[in-house]
Amino acid sequence: MTFHLGWLDLLVLMAYLGSAVLIGLAVSGKAKSLEGYLLGDRDLPWWAILGSIVATETSTATVLSVPGEAAGLPGDPASGTGMRFLQLPLGYIVGRAVIVYVLLPLYFRGELFTAYQVLDRRFGSLTRKAASLLFLVTRNLGDGLRLFLAAIVLQELAGLPFVWSVVLMGLVTIVYTFFGGMRSVVWNDCIQFVIYMLGGIAALFAIAAQVPGGWSEILRFATEQQKLWPFDFRFDLSERYTFWAGLIGGAVLTIGTHGTDHMMVQRYLSARSQREAGWALLASGIVVLLQFALFLFIGIELACFYSHAPASGIDRADKIFAGFIVNHFPQNVGLVGLMLAAILAAAMSTLSSSLNSSASALVNDFYVPLRKSAASPEHLFLLTRWLTVAFGLLQIAIGIWARQLAATVVSNALTIAGFSAGLLLGVFALGVLTRRAGQAAALAGGAAGLAALVWLQFVAPQQGIHVAWPWFALIGASTTFAVGLLISLVWPAKEPSREA
Repeated sequence: MTFHLGWLDLLVLMAYLGSAVLIGLAVSGKAKSLEGYLLGDRDLPWWAILGSIVATETSTATVLSVPGEAAGLPGDPASGTGMRFLQLPLGYIVGRAVIVYVLLPLYFRGELFTAYQVLDRRFGSLTRKAASLLFLVTRNLGDGLRLFLAAIVLQELAGLPFVWSVVLMGLVTIVYTFFGGMRSVVWNDCIQFVIYMLGGIAALFAIAAQVPGGWSEILRFATEQQKLWPFDFRFDLSERYTFWAGLIGGAVLTIGTHGTDHMMVQRYLSARSQREAGWALLASGIVVLLQFALFLFIGIELACFYSHAPASGIDRADKIFAGFIVNHFPQNVGLVGLMLAAILAAAMSTLSSSLNSSASALVNDFYVPLRKSAASPEHLFLLTRWLTVAFGLLQIAIGIWARQLAATVVSNALTIAGFSAGLLLGVFALGVLTRRAGQAAALAGGAAGLAALVWLQFVAPQQGIHVAWPWFALIGASTTFAVGLLISLVWPAKEPSREA
């Protein structure tokens, strides 16, 4: 079947891209100060922050790969996980509760712009800069590679050359982030959340309509293949989707990604109060669980569909959803355009957040502290805006360069980009739970945690030791904390630590 993007599909796609830019222009008048540009004047409603949190942590990989995880390879339904992936978001909910009660009070204790200012107060400027640099490197590398993955989909569905696909997504994201700042990012995130959820719901019914026997056959298949039961209570460190990996590993991972990553902390600081930020974060855990349930069930549908139909050209599970869209989705009725808009929305929601938070971190954690004289608010505002453009161009360059990498290298790089969650959590734990640890202990602990994760990812598998990625954040945080604590017992901080 030859794929063609119809005029109605193009209209839907262009309407989405145009609305993203218009929102940025519409709210640009309110972004007149540094605080307004980076934090929306700390006056954004909790429900908008909720939508932004969910959209930001949802990337193209979520929309396309999660169904593939549930489905497995066509013709081999046993290779899919079914609903067992839902054990992870259970841990995400637990991790969010810890953040609300332990970390949020630290962020709302003073007028902060970045998460790493807390580390400055506790350890000193060098730890703050090291943590912020780790965030900048891993965030821009990871999101540049996510842009690469999304561009592959845009190239296949819309027929655009790969480089133009990267540039189009990157430029649209740069424009609405440049003009509207955090307000534009948050409101676009909310719209993008609605779009990719509508795309998921449309896919749910489109797939069911093409399965012989419809819903009853899907339920029969899912029951027979044991796809609906979400729990696996085995304790096996090599298995990704078990109850313990989800509950413990997922909770620690979330504390790292949502509690110490500035991209998320920036959203909490944009709320009207600590209470509203807490409500947004807790509720987002429930929404994420329901969102995963939707895309996992789409994967079960796809496994059922391909048990009745040939799957030519699909050699990996994460291609199964995109393959169905290209070969079997109803054409010329706007649904392909909606699905393409949904995929781009998932990618751009993460990218826009990355640009804004990266500019914020560079200005507040490096530029301002290194200046010998105070910069004017107007100067910092303009600098932050143009740094947003610079980070956008950097991610476009990474996305284009990533074509030279093998798929496994891309996957490994994305895993490395997620290492920061465990390392930063370990350093934050040293600051919150101990008083002996100084800057040397924090930096040495972080270095030890990074070494442990690099060994697990690249060396251990060659020696027959396999540890599933949900445990990485726990291992990184534990190593960082333990080594930092041991060093503090030998070389305690020379001065009493500053309260966070």
